[in-house]
Parts: sequence; structure tokens; C-alpha cells
Amino acid sequence: MAMIGTTPALPERCGVVGGGRMGAGIAHALLLAGRDVTLVERDGQAAAAARDRVARAVEGSAKRGLVAAADEPMSRLATVTGQAGLAGAGLVVEAVPEDLDLKLATLRAVEDAVEPDAVIASNTSSISLDTLAEALARPERFLGLHFFNPVPASRLVEVVIATATGPALRDRAVAWVTALGKTAVVVRNAPGFASSRLGVLLGLEAIRMVESGVAAAEDIDAAMTLGYGHPTGPLRLTDLVGLDVRLGIARYLERELGPRFAPPELLVRLVEQGHLGRKTGKGFYDWSEA
Repeated sequence: MAMIGTTPALPERCGVVGGGRMGAGIAHALLLAGRDVTLVERDGQAAAAARDRVARAVEGSAKRGLVAAADEPMSRLATVTGQAGLAGAGLVVEAVPEDLDLKLATLRAVEDAVEPDAVIASNTSSISLDTLAEALARPERFLGLHFFNPVPASRLVEVVIATATGPALRDRAVAWVTALGKTAVVVRNAPGFASSRLGVLLGLEAIRMVESGVAAAEDIDAAMTLGYGHPTGPLRLTDLVGLDVRLGIARYLERELGPRFAPPELLVRLVEQGHLGRKTGKGFYDWSEA
């Protein structure tokens, strides 16, 4: 592992598996930190779409003066359709959807592709790191790096320590987050960690308030942004994250922590109707013009 003084440097080559909104954002952050990045997607069409997402984010950074031009960072991005492309990466972040079986299979494939000393991280927002670690032959090199949406604008990354995570990896991960220009909070492995557990609970209560007619979504969100200083209201944030994602997390936390995380019927109904928030054009807000 490369070192700068006594601070562990980010590996020169990094990998991201999953090129959706989160994975593309993580790749963008690594590129802006000067790293070579390999982004893995399931097929050529998905890989091309992922590259476009990263390109738009990098171009936005160039317009804001964060990089001189988009061409140089993009020249360090490789988009591939197989885990074999991760060979040589010192850090790989798994960012596939919140499906346990998919994540377990992905982590096994990543471990088969990388060197024994490579660090493997999951971007899961709620699934137990100890459960995910069961997929790995060397769980001591595994931890959670939970980025927040949208990654380019968010300043926070949760560093989640699993039971088997090697003790030295904690400090390395915190240094890496700092190198990305973000702030790390360290939490031990627990259902929902810190951020998802609190954020989802607030979001579910806001949905119940809409469901029971307490107030409109816009007014509930205004109460939290203007009254409590939240940058985004809980219902608008639910639209940005995805109602289906929030529903999946709520059901997982309900199983793990009890009925206070039971999803409201309104959330279930909207997901069944295909109203998933910004990505489908409608959730608690109309995003058709966004």
C-alpha cells in the first residue's frame, strides 16, 4: 500500500461495481482524487450508460472549476463488463442494488478477481456487514463505505466496521475518505448503521403524516428545512433516493429492529404503482420536468 508520510494514500487503481447513480458518483469522487478507476457493469449497454453518468458529473465539476477539464479525469476511467477487469485494483467498492443475494454474489466475484491485499468495501445503506462478510474467504479486508446521494455534493461517508474487519483498516479507510474531500463517521455494524436508521425513521413518519392528512408533502418538508435546518426535507429526499429503495430498507429494518420501521401503506402503494420518485418522474413530487 502506498504511503504519504504516515497517512495511507488512496490506492492508485480503484474499482467500482455497479454504475447506477451511486456507483457513478463514487467513481466520480475517485477520479477527482486522481485515481485510475475501473467501473464494472452487467453488459455493454449498462456500461455505456454508466460512463455517461460519470462524464456528466465530471463535466459539472469542470464547470465549477474543481478540475481544469473533463478530458483528463475521464481518460482514467475504464468501463468493463466483467470482474476480471478489477485485477490490480487496491480498493473495490461494491455499489449494486440493495439485494442480499446480488451483493453476496458480487462480493464473491470481486474477491476472486483482486489481489489478496486489496480492500473490498460495500456501499450498502442497511444490510449487515457481517452477513455480507460471509461471502468472503478473507473478511478481515472488508468494511462498509456508505456514500450519500448525490455523491458529488454530499460531504459524508459512513465507515462501517464489521466484526471481522482488520483493526488497521479503520484508520486507512478514514484517511481515504478525507482524501476524497469528505468527512468520515465511524460506526460499528448494526442494522441501518447510524444514518439510514435515523433517516428512514424520519422519512417513514413523514409519509405517515401525508397518509393521514396532517399536511402536504411540501409543507412537511418546509417544516424540516426551515424549522430544523435540514438541507432537504424527508419526502423530497425519499424521492431522490427512490421509494423502492426506502421500502426495501424499511422492510429489512422492520425484520431486524421491530414494527417501528413498518412501511406505511402509502409507500407500499406508490411503489406498486411504479411511482418511485425522481427516476420515474413521480413520487411525492412531480419530477416530469426535472
